[in-house]
Amino acid sequence: MPSRDDAAGRGAASPGTGSGPASGGGAASGGGAASGGPVDLNTATSAELDALPGIGPVTAGKIIASREERPFSAVDDLKTRKLVGTSVFAKLAGFVTVGGR
Repeated sequence: MPSRDDAAGRGAASPGTGSGPASGGGAASGGGAASGGPVDLNTATSAELDALPGIGPVTAGKIIASREERPFSAVDDLKTRKLVGTSVFAKLAGFVTVGGR
């Protein structure tokens, strides 16, 4: 099982992923970390979330499940909903947004 930090090394330049930016690079996704912009927690795909530092497929799934129950109103919701810890949140802060904020 890959570690959480393995996601950081799988950015857009990683060959052979098959479901990389080509599947989610449209305007509706709001860009994403691979294109240089922040990833919107309320619209990001599982692949976009998984590509973030410290986020793996399990946490990406938890983020998606949480936003389906109640959309995120702030990036801090990742901590208050206990989806990520303090150290992972610190890695993510510059890569995620909620509604462009």
